[in-house]
This record gives sequence, C-alpha cells and structure tokens, in this order.
Amino acid sequence: MRTRVSEMLGVRYPIIQGGMQWVGYAEMAAAVSNAGGFGVLTALSQPTPEALAAEIERCRGLTDKPFGVNLTILPSINPPPYEAYLDVIIGSRIKVMETAGNNPKEFIVKAKAAGVKIVHKCVAVRHALSAERNGVDAVSIDGFECAGHPGEDDIGGMVLIPAAARKLKIPIIASGGIGDGRGLAAALVLGAEGINMGTRFCATKEAPIHENIKQALVAASERDTRLIFRTLHNTARVLKNAISVEVVESEKKGCRFEDIRHLVAGARGKAALVAGTPDDGIVTVGQIVGLIDDVPTCDELIRRMVAECHQRLSLVNAAFA
Repeated sequence: MRTRVSEMLGVRYPIIQGGMQWVGYAEMAAAVSNAGGFGVLTALSQPTPEALAAEIERCRGLTDKPFGVNLTILPSINPPPYEAYLDVIIGSRIKVMETAGNNPKEFIVKAKAAGVKIVHKCVAVRHALSAERNGVDAVSIDGFECAGHPGEDDIGGMVLIPAAARKLKIPIIASGGIGDGRGLAAALVLGAEGINMGTRFCATKEAPIHENIKQALVAASERDTRLIFRTLHNTARVLKNAISVEVVESEKKGCRFEDIRHLVAGARGKAALVAGTPDDGIVTVGQIVGLIDDVPTCDELIRRMVAECHQRLSLVNAAFA
C-alpha cells in the first residue's frame, strides 16, 4: 500500500499504532513494526528521559523496522521535562515523532532542524490547519469516536476526515473508530492516506496489558464507552466500568476535578491494566471496541485488515465496472 504516509514512515502499510499511555512500550511498538505497520513508543509512559532512551534501545533490539515516539504536551501544575524528552528523541536518531496536545512552535523547529518528521494529532480542522502552518509533516485527525480526548466539537470521522482532506495539503491520517479492513478502506476513500489505531491494538497478543483487560474489550459493545470530564470541558472517552459510571454520576450532580481526582488518577488506571481489574481504574478505549471480537497477533490483525480492505475496495470498483 503506497501512500505519502507509508513513504514518509518507510513502512509497508500506512497503519500506525497510537501512542497510548501505559501501552506504548517496546514490545507493542516492535510487534506492529514487524508486522509492516508503524509502531510508536509513548515517551511519558517512561518515568524519565533517561528511561525513554533505554526503551528506544530496547525496541531496536526487538525490531529492525521503523518506529516512532509519541510526545504528548499538556498543561500541568508540575509539567514533566518535555524538552529533555524531546532531546532524547532527537539524540536517539528517531526519524518520526507523533505529537499531541499543545505543540510549541519552538519544539517543531528544533525537531525538524534535526531531521525529525512530525505527525501531529488534532481533533479539529482549524487545529490541523494551524499545525500545517507551523510546519508539521502530517496530521492525524481524531474523530469523535476516538479513545481519549476527542475535543469539544463532537464531529465524527465521516465528516471530519473529508473536511480535513478538503483543506489540508499535507497527508492526513484517520484516527478514531477504525479497527478492521472496512475502516481502513473507508478512511482511504474519505481522503486519508493512512490510519491510526489505539484500542484495536490493545486487544492483541503482544499488547503489554493483562489478558482480563483484553477480554473486557472483546466483551464490550459499541455502547460500552462513557464520556467523562464533559462538565469540566476536557471530554475523554473511556470504557464503561464502575469508575467511569461513578465519575459521570458525580458530574451530573456537579463536581470539581478535585472531587473525582482519586477515581481518575493515572497511577490507578495503570495498576488496573497491569492487575487485570477493569473496574478498578479508568481504561481508555474508543467506540471501535464494539467491533473487537478476538485477540490476534499484530501480524494476523494487519494482514487481515489489508486483505479485507483490498476486498472491499475491489467490490466497490466492480460495482462501477
């Protein structure tokens, strides 16, 4: 599958693994890259910049294929040393970096001066246009179906992807609500040149999370996500479980973030992923969870997706023959 995205990444298929907190470790990224996609390490899953450098080297020991690093930049009372993480990415000779959240222009300039390509994740066309003006090489556009933070505009991928394709000159990567060959085919038809998947890759053999969590994803339907932090104007889509239901109920009554902090703490969510207790913390998933019904290897998943995509596009072409 040759697109501008696959050529930029140097991969066989323009299928990118999302930079997922507590999931984007070396074994995950390497498995995706070895299968012909583009694996992504998550910088802030590592406690220090030095630990990220070690994880990059560990990943290189597991694959000789291209992979990237995600660096998500968010406002914080005690922000991590973002620039030190960036320096590690540059110093480790990473060729492609995925960014999300705020994207200081000086970080873009610094990374690009070192020859690093930048894929910036956006949830709105206006943000994507701003990223393009600031010099990013591609945009990953997140529809409302996505896991994590979909923004506050509530625009689904069927509208958001072609809206972005109409206005952007740089390549577009479709993200949110994609987990099979049908979704890949649809994304290409809508104007994207690649896809980004997070939730679907969580339900693979190589994903570094507990089997109980993977089986919870298999058991979930498309109706089993919840939007939390709506009243705080920082919407996040997560798995429906005891914690997310409690958060939504608290928001209905009116609450401050401090009132629910103990429920949504990142350390608690990480512990749930490791222990395999899906009701004990926030589990970030998208609506695509309703289309997950097995736990294949990354290689099996990607091969299946590509074959199904080809079949679907062939059927469409045949309809017009």
